[in-house]
Formats: sequence, structure tokens, C-alpha cells
Amino acid sequence: MGGRTVVVFTGEFDVTADAVIVELERRGVPVFRCDPGAFPSTLVLGARFGGSWTGHLRTDRRTVDVADVVCAWWRRPTPIAVPAEVPHADWVRAEAVAGLRGVLSVLPWLNHPDDIRAAEHKPLQLATAAQVGLSVPATMVTNDPAEARAFAEEHGPIIYKSLTMGLLDGDKVIYACPVDPATLDDGVAVTAHLFQQQIEKAYELRVTVVDGNVFTARIDALTEKGRADWRADYRNLRYSPYALPEEVADKVRRFLTLRRLRFAALDFVVTPDGEHVFLEANPNGQWAWIEHETGLPIAAAIADALEGVTHD
Repeated sequence: MGGRTVVVFTGEFDVTADAVIVELERRGVPVFRCDPGAFPSTLVLGARFGGSWTGHLRTDRRTVDVADVVCAWWRRPTPIAVPAEVPHADWVRAEAVAGLRGVLSVLPWLNHPDDIRAAEHKPLQLATAAQVGLSVPATMVTNDPAEARAFAEEHGPIIYKSLTMGLLDGDKVIYACPVDPATLDDGVAVTAHLFQQQIEKAYELRVTVVDGNVFTARIDALTEKGRADWRADYRNLRYSPYALPEEVADKVRRFLTLRRLRFAALDFVVTPDGEHVFLEANPNGQWAWIEHETGLPIAAAIADALEGVTHD
């Protein structure tokens, strides 16, 4: 008989994880929550191999047996850190990461952490979206100003998007923004830049997928700042449930299958003529505010996936 405990790996403050944990506890499902960033200081691992892995994870309050884990969720854990004064700190940290993640890799997962890391690469996302037949904007990644200017001339108007989360100094966010070709100077050479053809928007979509169940919210931005990047102006957005065409939904499901994901949040633009254009996917994306605004039952679907509930 399989395990019953759901393990949630996340930081101390994570309201999105909280919503699912509350739902699981309402159902009577045991939940073990911990932050891998606490290893090896206050999170203890003990595991043995004798044909299969056995062992436990232990915090100062609870213990979970590896064999009792029905599913694990890699949400938003903090990085493992080792004090600089520890001898050979870099090596100690590397060993901690390899040991903990190595043992955790054998658990049953919602999304395996290795698959999350692979799927976060935007160039791979675009290639996968095109592979399943989704419409994808012309895109360039470069550190060559001349290449960037040529791309702008061919596909303009263009926008710039960060390849990562786009956080500067921990609090300033880089949002997608239009690019004036005259500004494509030697500053481009400093690092990799992602430039993309600007797609005319009627509205945008946030598509959240859990085990093939597709929950889609339409997002209408009420300001120019929000129309450029809705993340830049949350206070002036309007949300509504949206029926994603089944043809597009099937392609989205194939996207997740190719990337070995059971959960992802995808962003689309819908053009004035009704074309659905893929922008990007987040294999560990936020969704709680979408549920709050639309009533889409995403937390319950994730709880089902973690608990192992199937629906005919």
C-alpha cells in the first residue's frame, strides 16, 4: 500500500502553498511541510539504500518517513546556505545540495525539481510551444547590438523581456517593455537579451494546468502600463473565467507532456482577430490570486493531484 503523506517543500511564508495545505488538511490528508533551505542546520535527513531507499526527514517538530510519501510538491523553497565561516563552505554547500536533492529525487512528485529547472528556460519553452503547434512570436536572444538592431528592423515593433525572474537588488522588477531601436547600443553586449516581436493584444490569458485540467482566466488591463505587462499594474486588471478553445487546450496539454510537467501556468496573448499566441510558461507559477478573482478551483485540483485523486 502506498503512502498517505503529502510533502510540501517551500519557504516559511507562502500563501499559495497555504491554500492547498488547508484543503488537504480539510480532507484529512497528512501534510509534512519543510523548507530545504533549512538543511543541514535544522532539517535532518537520514536515508539508507538496500534495494530501495528508506529513511526520514525530520524538523524540530515533525518527522516523515520516505515510504509514507504519496506525492511531493516543490513549491518555493529557499536555497541551501552554509555560513561563510564554515571551513570549505562552498564544498559543504555542494555536498548538502547533492545529498538532499539526490535522496529527494526518488520521491513521487507533482513536478520533479529537475524538470522544473529544465522547463524554466524560455528558449526551450518557445521551441516546445512551436513543436506542439502553438503560435509563437519571432524571438531573438543575443548580446550583439548589430544583431538586435537587425532583428528590430525585420520584426519591429519589438519588446524586451528578462530571461529570468527579472529581480534587481531584490526588489526592483524588470517588466516587459517596448524597445526603441535607437537604444540598441553597446549596452546590449553586457549580457544576454531576449527581444521579441510585439504582438497586438485584445486581451491576455493565464492558463493554469493541473494533470490535464485546464483553468483559464482572461486578463483585461485597464492602463497602458498594464497592457505592456500586466504584472506591472495589478490594481488595474479585470479578470474573468475564459473557455479556452479545445484545440488550443490540447496543444497546451501536449506542451506539459513534452516537458514532463503535471502543473504549469502559461501566458497567452489573444490578438484582435482571435489568434492565441503563446508567450511563456512557468512550471512553478503563481495562481492563488487567479482563483481568488475568478473562483476557478485550482487549489482543489492541486490537492487532488497531490493526494492521488482521479476523476472519470
